Amino acid sequence: MTAANAVGPGAVVADLRRMLRPDQVLTDAASLDAYAHDDAEWAPFEPPLAVVLAEREEDVSAVVRLAAASGLHVVPRGAGTGLSGGANAMARSIVVSLERMTSIVEVNADERYVVAEAGVINDTLREAVAAHGLWYPPDPASYRISTIGGNVATNAGGICCVKYGVTGDYVLGMRVVLADGDVVALGRRTAKGVTGYDLTALMVGSEGTLGIVTEVTLRLLPLGGRDERAVVGSFGSLRAAGVAVAEITAAGIVPAALELIDRTCVEAVDAWQSLGLPHGVDTMLLAKVDEVGATGEALAASVARIMAEAGAISVAQAADGADADRLFLARRLAYPALERLGPVLTEDICVPRRAVPEMLSRIQATAAEHDVLIANIAHAGDGNLHPLIIAPEGDDAAKDRAKLAFARIVDDCRALGGTVTGEHGVGLLKLPGAREELGERVIALHAAVKRALDPLGTLNPGKAFPE
Repeated sequence: MTAANAVGPGAVVADLRRMLRPDQVLTDAASLDAYAHDDAEWAPFEPPLAVVLAEREEDVSAVVRLAAASGLHVVPRGAGTGLSGGANAMARSIVVSLERMTSIVEVNADERYVVAEAGVINDTLREAVAAHGLWYPPDPASYRISTIGGNVATNAGGICCVKYGVTGDYVLGMRVVLADGDVVALGRRTAKGVTGYDLTALMVGSEGTLGIVTEVTLRLLPLGGRDERAVVGSFGSLRAAGVAVAEITAAGIVPAALELIDRTCVEAVDAWQSLGLPHGVDTMLLAKVDEVGATGEALAASVARIMAEAGAISVAQAADGADADRLFLARRLAYPALERLGPVLTEDICVPRRAVPEMLSRIQATAAEHDVLIANIAHAGDGNLHPLIIAPEGDDAAKDRAKLAFARIVDDCRALGGTVTGEHGVGLLKLPGAREELGERVIALHAAVKRALDPLGTLNPGKAFPE
């Protein structure tokens, strides 16, 4: 037990200032408020005791040691773009931001991997490896602002994940600060390896509850060898678009992307960015195939035919790459565009692809039943739906109805064989749904792992699974 613990949290802040430079330790009210929460609406939080802007792995390790010895908690944070409250601060906590840890340590073109610190922005990494003729596929909608460390913490997906997989499919290894401040290297840099338990996979998606990832080794693919074609279907109903998704899947087609965006999203994005998007249709389905030559042409034609047979009002191929980028940009901008209409409570359910039409119908029924506005975007090709529940600012009754709708959607998702989070993580918002999905015996297994790696509950307690 340290002197800091004996005299209280104020001494801990003084210790932090002695350990680090003054500009790395923030305690002013504005900073504490800004770093106290991520982008999740209505997830609880409390101001932390301090915010530490770590610049080296040693900084993270020192803060964790101090917190563990002082009976405090550490909440790791990347860019704060999370949508489940996973980076929200709590009483007696120190927020450790890794946003200044932005070094790309190595790009190995021969072995096709990159080593990057946790604060590197996803898009920055993608650009850096592209200069070497390599490609990092995972591309969450926040790829221009989210960090690689945060992507690993939530096992983020993205538009390309239907064909190319999520973050965890590319993590070869990592460096991790453990709950006692020690640092370990996990994983490998070889193409294969099964030495010991797969602790690397355990850390992926653990939301900073088992360790703080400071550096990641990521597998890469060759940049070339793809020829992208976009197919756009306009539908008169959300369910009809869902039927097209299910039929494309049933046909054995694996598109490079298959995204859904409804009228509310299209109009919100166009009002904000003036992209010249089509209005007057209920739902757009954006598909992309990237096979080269005649194979790609045939697949694009098949996708277009299936959309038409499913009831599309119109089907067209994007005129060129710029046209396709414009349409997919609308999908990426949907969330910030809707935020301009009011607070957005974001769902992240994932259902079997054949259940997509039924789940979309249930979402619409829930919106009507609870008298709330629900916009819909989706990584439809893998059944990952993002209903966005919008409540006017300051309308407490609408907020209460939104919360009821949120819970109903989670229940319907589970009833259809789905999972309560596809890529955003459990955080705080999904704890009730996670309890129902996991069951008490599996929750006990989670708790046992947590106790083994973090016996004092130092690292981000109360997140990722119901305790």
